[in-house]
Amino acid sequence: MAFAAVILAGGRASRMSGVDKVMIEVGGRTLLRRALDAVAGAEPVVVVGPARPVPGPVRWAREDPPGTGPLAGLAAGLAEVPPDTTEVAVLAADLLAAGLSTVDRLRAALRRAPDAAGALLVDQDGRRQWLIGVWRTGPLRRALPAEPAGRSLGSVLGALPVVEVAAGPGEAADLDTPNDLV
Repeated sequence: MAFAAVILAGGRASRMSGVDKVMIEVGGRTLLRRALDAVAGAEPVVVVGPARPVPGPVRWAREDPPGTGPLAGLAAGLAEVPPDTTEVAVLAADLLAAGLSTVDRLRAALRRAPDAAGALLVDQDGRRQWLIGVWRTGPLRRALPAEPAGRSLGSVLGALPVVEVAAGPGEAADLDTPNDLV
């Protein structure tokens, strides 16, 4: 089964005073490195955002125009995924605790749900985490609009059947403000 990954590493980081938050180190690794580690075994790994130093090979992509949101980033990343890929992990690059075990659980849940288009992590408040999921590539591609700029992930992907996977404590946390690091 061909497995790829799209990591969304764009954004303005306006709540972080413009700091490149995916390059912030947490536990000795940058957030981007943590996201890359979470998708170990994926081929290819596409990082959507400005190129940065990373270990190992990745493909770089940019949404067009840059800064038009995660759905546009996802579309740009998927354009770099080969057509024979059956599964694609979609992760934000600013996750604090999601890791390889998270992606493995999502992949296993998707395999157990043949009618689902994707498997999403759901936080402790019951909110679907659109940027922590594994999708069947075909339905995901078909769901993307021709003009994704400025549209929300939930408004487009919410129509697809998904299996929800409960997040462990802190597993859905991301870095939005400096207070999230405390």
